[in-house]
Amino acid sequence: MIYCFLADGFEEMEALCPVDILRRGECQVITVGVGEEIITGAHNISVCSDIKDSETVLDENLEMIILPGGMPGTLNLEKNINVQKAIDFCMKNGKYIGAICAAPSILGHKGILKGKEAICFPGFEGQLDCDKVSEDHVCADGNIITAKGAGVAQEFGIKLLEMLRGAETAKRIRDSLQCR
Repeated sequence: MIYCFLADGFEEMEALCPVDILRRGECQVITVGVGEEIITGAHNISVCSDIKDSETVLDENLEMIILPGGMPGTLNLEKNINVQKAIDFCMKNGKYIGAICAAPSILGHKGILKGKEAICFPGFEGQLDCDKVSEDHVCADGNIITAKGAGVAQEFGIKLLEMLRGAETAKRIRDSLQCR
């Protein structure tokens, strides 16, 4: 099971593109509305989430969480106690965390990126508190996958799928979508 957290002001492409790709790869992805069921993105696209953050269950079935960026979506994610609990659970249990755009700053503020390589939207690098800012669009270091921004949402989704289901599944989905 994968939780993709959606908070008001989230970057729609950064959330929905990976969700679509992961579902095509037969992953169970649940969209989680922070505070509400209907969440409005940064570009006024409203999304009906599958569950609210108060309904999340953190147990051995959780494989990954996804933190899309966008403003003020990133700030709204960071201040939510259930998002913080999910991040802590993933770190304690070696589960994957995917964060894109400004959202890797949440991990940086928690000290999670110390000793790691990560990437984020330009201008947020100082908030990563990581060992090395990657020059790649998508960067995987251990159980943390970070990405630069909306323009690489598809590449980010493919990398998340690869980490969960392997290179063969990721290639199959990449080819079916006609990705470069």
